[in-house]
Amino acid sequence: MASVTPPGLAYEVDHDLAGRRFTARVRGHVAVLEYQLKRRRMVITHTEVPEAIGGRGIAAELTRVALRWARESKYKVVPACAYAEAFFDRHEEFHDLLAG
Repeated sequence: MASVTPPGLAYEVDHDLAGRRFTARVRGHVAVLEYQLKRRRMVITHTEVPEAIGGRGIAAELTRVALRWARESKYKVVPACAYAEAFFDRHEEFHDLLAG
């Protein structure tokens, strides 16, 4: 499992490649972005942040870290959950990753 501490944040984002998920632990709560890998595509299937730690940009940071990993690993991305779809709508800098 690899960890990344995004600049300016007080938590790490962990990547569990075998479990196909990115997680962030904040104040005893776990936020998660889950995905599947299919034919050089990363399908983001679920993003969840517990209400107790919501509103801090944690889902956005999980998504950014996941998309950077997808880019480095040469995967195209399918945003199959509502949050991931909305994230792509707001962040043009990741549109090159969208699967056709």
